[in-house]
Amino acid sequence: MNTFRTGGIHPPESKLTGNSPIEVMPLPSELAIPLSQHLGKPAKPVVKMNDEVKKGQLIGEADGFISANVHASTSGKIKAIKPHPHPGGQYAMTVFITPDGKDEWAEGLECAPADWKRLSKQEILRKIKDAGVVGMGGAGFPTNVKLSPPPDKKIDTLILNGAECEPFLTADHRLMVESPEDIVTGLEIMASLFDGPLKIAIGIESNKQDAIETLQRHALPKQIDVVSLKTKYPQGAEKQLINAITGRIVGEGELPFDKGCIVQNIGTAVAVCEAVCRNRPLIERVVTVSGMEITRKKNITVRIGTSFSDIIAFCGNMSDKTNQVISGGPMMGKAVFSLDVPVVKTTSGILFINNLALGKSMERTCIRCGRCVEVCPQGLAPWLLANVAQLRHFDEIQTLGLANCTECGSCTYVCPSRRELVHWIKYAKALVANRQKRKSA
Repeated sequence: MNTFRTGGIHPPESKLTGNSPIEVMPLPSELAIPLSQHLGKPAKPVVKMNDEVKKGQLIGEADGFISANVHASTSGKIKAIKPHPHPGGQYAMTVFITPDGKDEWAEGLECAPADWKRLSKQEILRKIKDAGVVGMGGAGFPTNVKLSPPPDKKIDTLILNGAECEPFLTADHRLMVESPEDIVTGLEIMASLFDGPLKIAIGIESNKQDAIETLQRHALPKQIDVVSLKTKYPQGAEKQLINAITGRIVGEGELPFDKGCIVQNIGTAVAVCEAVCRNRPLIERVVTVSGMEITRKKNITVRIGTSFSDIIAFCGNMSDKTNQVISGGPMMGKAVFSLDVPVVKTTSGILFINNLALGKSMERTCIRCGRCVEVCPQGLAPWLLANVAQLRHFDEIQTLGLANCTECGSCTYVCPSRRELVHWIKYAKALVANRQKRKSA
């Protein structure tokens, strides 16, 4: 069974919603749509207070090469444009829409399915860009940019990431079971953008056998390989997925296209299909709502801009034992500081956690056991990175492979001393980046 060659862990899977069909959440009474839902510069607002907008209408225009369009998730009136809490942990400029209840599409959107094979590569890329499609696995890199590698980079492998290796999360799993046609079509559309022989593969962890069988029926006739991967975290990380499927190693300072590979997410494939075939912008996504402290655990289709508090009400409220609400998965997600934060394009899950039930305890001194080194998928020494970060020796830490850390959290998970290793590594990255900015200035 395929897997990556170095490190990895297998935490309890806790896939509590793996058999829960996707439900559509009703439209909330207000939407808060951030202009920053992607890697790169925030979109520029193209609406103003009291404007009437239609569903799918452009409200934020991509500002630069690494940026993405943002659209209204329903029809209604612009109530405000102001900073608002963001699930990324900051405040972001946000467009507030009061729905009018009509949910009326803007002219020319949500068309009958079109024959994408009649479109040129430039037309396909333009549709993807216009629709504001980004990587929906967490990074949020604009998809049209990722599908346009430098001309000197020969792409021979396109991989779709169906691993969904984080505990609790099942949104991609349900999409694979319920929307295989759209996934395969989106993958075919992306494959059409590359010249020459192309290997196309979908990597799925072995704990999703129903998804493997479903996609095999739809993908194999299209000469798309469905690869069963060992259930192991972080199997879905880009570099680890490439290694598991191709055997290639993306080294220090390299990107996937340096090894002839492009990796995309399951949700992104569906969004590409909808953008190119139906002229539909990215205004909703599937989110897993789970954890031990929420009444009804679900997979739900949610409009971008829906607040976590509205989702909590829809799912039967959270327990008073909840002491952490996480946007994303438990390994790489972020605890939110307000329940007013909205769902964005990269929100894969919302988890309601009781840290006491997870055995959280006070951080102790490193005992040099080496377990963090054993599980690091990048072959680093996390204990040493954290020590040097605490000492603020930032020139030294860069020579230890700081930039190679993907912040997967495997080291923190296995540490018997409960050291917050990833926290210190993130701290070091932030300070190193600030130093470099000051030097450039």
